[in-house]
This record gives sequence, structure tokens and C-alpha cells, in this order.
Amino acid sequence: MQKKVVNKVIDNLPSKEKLMKYLIREKLWIFGIIINFGIGSIFFLLAQSLIGPALIPGLMASGLIILAIGSVFILKESLKKKEILGIFLMVIAITFLGFSELSIDISNTTVCEFNFLFRVSIFTLALFIISVFLDILSRKSESFQGIPLAIISGNMFALSNLWVSLLIGTISKVLGGTFILGELFIFIIACIILIVSNIYGVIKIQQAFTVGQASNLIVIQQIPIQTGPILIYFLVFLIPLTNVFSIIYLFLAISLIIISAYLLGKRQAKIEQIG
Repeated sequence: MQKKVVNKVIDNLPSKEKLMKYLIREKLWIFGIIINFGIGSIFFLLAQSLIGPALIPGLMASGLIILAIGSVFILKESLKKKEILGIFLMVIAITFLGFSELSIDISNTTVCEFNFLFRVSIFTLALFIISVFLDILSRKSESFQGIPLAIISGNMFALSNLWVSLLIGTISKVLGGTFILGELFIFIIACIILIVSNIYGVIKIQQAFTVGQASNLIVIQQIPIQTGPILIYFLVFLIPLTNVFSIIYLFLAISLIIISAYLLGKRQAKIEQIG
């Protein structure tokens, strides 16, 4: 729905910076956002309570198949065999990530501990710097814009995934009035980062839609979204992985994500060069 509206307004678009001004006037685009973040979140929480976290990533990834079908029949995008393979590989990769059971229990973490906050700050700063570099790259290049913009969007949602855990770790104490000053500060920072990162993530993927296919760009967006939790698991929360099967699933998932990124990124680059 979002991409369909972008295709509609792109002819009257003076610049990508003005894109959101046009999109927020379109009811179909707003409806797409509501389905994506509103209704999607409700069903995600219901699924968490009914079947647990292990199978959810793979089931959610099956939506990429619907994306591929919809992009062909509704948006009239063309998908080559390699792109279809790339989408299926991403679905399988996300499924493997679910089976690896890389779950984080924030209740076991002292969110105000200095070393933990230092690692959170480094991870946040690293994603921010990478995103700024990619944004500059997309502005400087006329034939290589969609991929950096999609990755920036994914970076923002990966950042959101980290800070939502900190929000969860502090919200009960803040609302209950049993917080210390450090927990209140983290809660406020988490709220700000969650709002900014989600808005920025939405804006960047819409800008990417102006130069590429939704079927490619949404899957490319998934690369940092899916690999981010792995880095958070090992580098931020410092949780060791001792289960052999988890290691195997993780290795297979990362390998398939890399292959999928190559297949879809290569085609997207060609599309932009032609455009």
C-alpha cells in the first residue's frame, strides 16, 4: 500500500525531502502504516502469548512471500528467478534465527550498570555513524540510492529493537514510582530514541521506494533488522551461546542472509542504473 502511493505521487515530487509531505495526505498510505505498525503489532503480541517466541520469526518472514506476490500483481514489479530465490532464502534464514532461540531476558540485566550502558552507547553510536555514511552515499550517487536508504531504515528498526528492551526494563519502576534517577533517565532516552528511530525508519524506506522495487528493498531492509539482534545478543548483553544446535542454526541463518542480500542487492543496483 505504501509503495503504491509512492508510485502515485512520485511524478509530482520535487525532492525526496518533500516526500512525506505528500504521503501523509494520502489515506491509502496512512492505512498501510496503520496495518504495518498498529494491527501488525497486535497480532505479534497475540502470537507471542499463544505460541511463544521461537516460531514467530519464521512465521512473520512468510509475509515476504506475500510481499513478492503483491508486488507482482498489484505494483506490476518484475521478479527474476534469482530474486525469488533471494526472498525464499531470507524467509528460511529468519526461520533458522527463530530456532536458534537467541532470546534476551531484560529482567536479568542491571540497566544502570556502567559497562552495560557503555556497550549500549557504542552500539547506538555505531549504527548512527553507519547510517549517516549511507545517507551521504545515497545523496552523492544517482544510481545507488535505494539500497543505502533501505539499510538505513533497517538500522533504525534494529536500534529500536535494542532500546525497546531498555524501555521494558525501566517502565514498571518509572510508572510505579520506585525508580532511581538513572532509570528515569534511561526511560526518557529510550522513549525519545524509539520515537525518532521509528519515524526515521519509515521515512527512509519511503524514500527508497522512489528509486526501487518494494519486493527487493523490503528484504534488503530486513538485513540489519535480523542481524542486529545477533550483535545485541553477543556484544551488548554478552550472553554466551553454548547450545551446539543454536550455533549451527545461527551460522546457517547468517550465511543465507548474506546470499539473499547479494541476490537482491545486485538486481536492485541494476534497476537503479537503468533508471
